[in-house]
Amino acid sequence: MNANWKSGPLFAGISEEGVDQVLACLSARPRHFDKQAMLLRAGDAPVMGVVLAGSVHILQEDFWGNRSLLGRAGPGDLFAEAFACAGVLRLPVSVEACEPTDVLLLDAGRLSAVCPAACPHHTQMIRNLLRLMAEKNVGLARKVEHMARRTTRDKLLSYLSAEARRSGGSAFSIPFNRQQLADYLAVDRSAMCSELSRLRDEGLLDFHRSAFVLRQELERI
Repeated sequence: MNANWKSGPLFAGISEEGVDQVLACLSARPRHFDKQAMLLRAGDAPVMGVVLAGSVHILQEDFWGNRSLLGRAGPGDLFAEAFACAGVLRLPVSVEACEPTDVLLLDAGRLSAVCPAACPHHTQMIRNLLRLMAEKNVGLARKVEHMARRTTRDKLLSYLSAEARRSGGSAFSIPFNRQQLADYLAVDRSAMCSELSRLRDEGLLDFHRSAFVLRQELERI
């Protein structure tokens, strides 16, 4: 388990002692999950989680079992927090471990309630949670922007261009394999792989597994 998880963004501005106090207040439960294990399933009672080590995917399935990849959470990231804080009775999404993963499960109801001890750590954690939820909403807006493009090619260009800007350079790695990327962009995997090959043949990009290099023409998109 990552020994530095208490310095993660949810606990920013809180001393290690204060983190221990607020976690006790929130009935924090550490859990370990193996690769591809389901942390939470659609229909479960909502609970908020923090990834300590490893990573998880947030998934949504339709009636026929078709999956859509809504997002990924790595060390320090939250998952299912919006549903837990909204007070929904049943989760509409599932959370799956991408690799061996350690998490903290928290009682979000206690986080949004007034702390009986009126501790400043509780207040700071609420501020941190609001900031993290706002940042995640920005990320979801970017995903909607990619998916709003009409063609698989345009969705790929939008996503890869945004990743290049986020990394600050034309060379970067993405957190998805090919099937996960297709699920994230809601496109057919075979069609997407064919489009990636065409983009490479046209000299717009190069790639090896999850590592990409964009050429100057694409960076202007």
